[in-house]
Amino acid sequence: MLIVDDQELMRTGFRMIIDAQADMTVVGEAADGAAAVTLTDRVDADVVLMDVRMPRLDGVEATRQITNAHPHTPKVLILTTFDLDEYVFAGLGAGASGFLLKDVPANELLRAIRTVAAGDSVVGPTVTRRLIEHYLAHAPAGDPDQRRAVALAPLTQREQDVLLALAEGQSNAEIGEELYLSEATVKSHVGHILTKLGLRDRVQAVVYAYRHDIVQLDESPPPP
Repeated sequence: MLIVDDQELMRTGFRMIIDAQADMTVVGEAADGAAAVTLTDRVDADVVLMDVRMPRLDGVEATRQITNAHPHTPKVLILTTFDLDEYVFAGLGAGASGFLLKDVPANELLRAIRTVAAGDSVVGPTVTRRLIEHYLAHAPAGDPDQRRAVALAPLTQREQDVLLALAEGQSNAEIGEELYLSEATVKSHVGHILTKLGLRDRVQAVVYAYRHDIVQLDESPPPP
């Protein structure tokens, strides 16, 4: 894991929390985005904890460069003191797998790290809803039924069922129970959905479903 923050005290605090875990190891630290980009080419890290506001290169642009150069690993988890839409949209748009405020309890931080390392996303329900509303405001015009049909065309019927359940906020285990599938099979379907639709993660899949009228915004999605 890499820790990227321009404040040494923050890096030290994160390192102490992470190194105390049996399943986590800090393999490097960086004080700005440019150093982080260079470091990801040198070390093998599954997750990058990325600050937003930093000198030389900010966390959003560093995230974009890292995810473009390394599409699958490491995953980037953005940590910031600012819960502002501009950071949420820019960070997730740049390829981040999660977004957390720096004042989250240590157990939530550790859970988030493990979640993104496993390939899932970490975005709170209020952030998810704001993200959906943002993209719906810029949704293409046209007939909703036609838009839905075109959006679902690449998917098999079972994959469509999984996407709908995923967009409603269900976990893999819950989807499996509803559709009488094993959790491993659901995970495989989710992977196929993301690949076929050109999406990066579950958050993008939720936005995709709402933007293409597969589900409606008034259904108030739980966190993906």
